[in-house]
Amino acid sequence: MGTEPPKPRRRPRADSLRNRELLLDAARAVFSAGGPDASLEAVARKAGVGIGTVYRHFPTREALFQAVYKREVDEMETLARTLSNDPDPVLALRKWMHASIGMVATKRGMLAALSPVLDSSSEFFAGTTASLMRAISGLMESGIAAGRLRDDITPDELMRAFLGICYMREQPGWQETVVRVLDVFIDGLANVEPAPER
Repeated sequence: MGTEPPKPRRRPRADSLRNRELLLDAARAVFSAGGPDASLEAVARKAGVGIGTVYRHFPTREALFQAVYKREVDEMETLARTLSNDPDPVLALRKWMHASIGMVATKRGMLAALSPVLDSSSEFFAGTTASLMRAISGLMESGIAAGRLRDDITPDELMRAFLGICYMREQPGWQETVVRVLDVFIDGLANVEPAPER
């Protein structure tokens, strides 16, 4: 007696996909705001769904965290590819770093709310960090090749400086402060005039 062929997997319904995107958007907003109200219940309320819908899409809090953060990293990689065509590599780097502040805000809020469930995420973070380093490395290499960025700072050093600025003691308006300090830092990286062609 022959075996029956496997049944094709059903594609997710449109409303299910829509709910998942609503939850990811809501989670980003809730966790970016941070504070004691950053909870899964708040995510459900923000998305306009019940808490059961959250758990159907994301069976654990860690699964929601990883989905939100992975989407943000993917967006930053896409942005880096788009900005690689910018004729001003210093402005391209500045735009990418400014956009990264929002990603850090989301991560900070999620780390505070979900820290008890993040013990098994080290491999996940290693992968997302590598993706971000590829993005920033490409932007810096373009700027150095054009003679618009100093070549004595590595992508790793820039990322360490950026995270150090972002993870200073949290206070109201911290993102605006980070933008100002970051702009000063990028101004220091930039060569005012393009290097002469050799």
